[in-house]
Amino acid sequence: MNAPHPIDQFKKFKYEITRFMMIYKFALDQMETKIEVLKEEFQSLHDYSPIEHTKSRLKSPESIMNKMFRKNHELTFESIKQNIKDIAGVRITCSFISDIYRIKDMLCNQSDLRVLEVKDYIENPKPNGYQSLHLLVEVPVYMSNGEERACVEIQIRTIAMDFWASLEHKIFYKYNKDVPEHLTRELKSAADSANALDQQMERLHREIQEIKDADNERDEEEMRRIIINNQQFTLPTNLLKLLGGGSNIR
Repeated sequence: MNAPHPIDQFKKFKYEITRFMMIYKFALDQMETKIEVLKEEFQSLHDYSPIEHTKSRLKSPESIMNKMFRKNHELTFESIKQNIKDIAGVRITCSFISDIYRIKDMLCNQSDLRVLEVKDYIENPKPNGYQSLHLLVEVPVYMSNGEERACVEIQIRTIAMDFWASLEHKIFYKYNKDVPEHLTRELKSAADSANALDQQMERLHREIQEIKDADNERDEEEMRRIIINNQQFTLPTNLLKLLGGGSNIR
């Protein structure tokens, strides 16, 4: 029996790795859509969104291969799937700490997502001061020949946490030596300062929201107004009465 031609082998490998990477790309697409739906829903219903912005990334085949070699794992697609859980990643940045847990609950309540792991580095920060909430979820992806499931790592953090983590990464990127102790202390102190700022802004946010809610309860016109997809609608008084929600609105 003739051995497969090298070009045919290459085509087969290219097909398999392209399909493998596309599964994770489609899983990311689904997560971004879910997050956008939650953001728009919250904005419409509460006139506020807990999600500031999102960023997604897909590991390159080279990066996947290098990580497999470092971990001394067999280089097969099944082994990659079992041993590398952060091929697809999404970072969600929030304004306030309470937003982090709100988003986490909203995602965990979605029946088609399977939550594999939760790591809370806010309640239990890393020794260097790093804070964030990590979720590992399994997302269904429907390809032409059936369902696949892909892991997506979700990091949820405040703007202050993200600022600290981004600069910490830049400072020590490719730094392979032990970090001097005085720099470690300063880095931890900066993380504590970022956390103190988060706590202060959380208190201010809560107090302002209480004042805003009280004002809205007194504003009949505001109560009759809804905004969907940047389009404003005024609810008819008769409709409110029909639905039992307008007994005090003239």
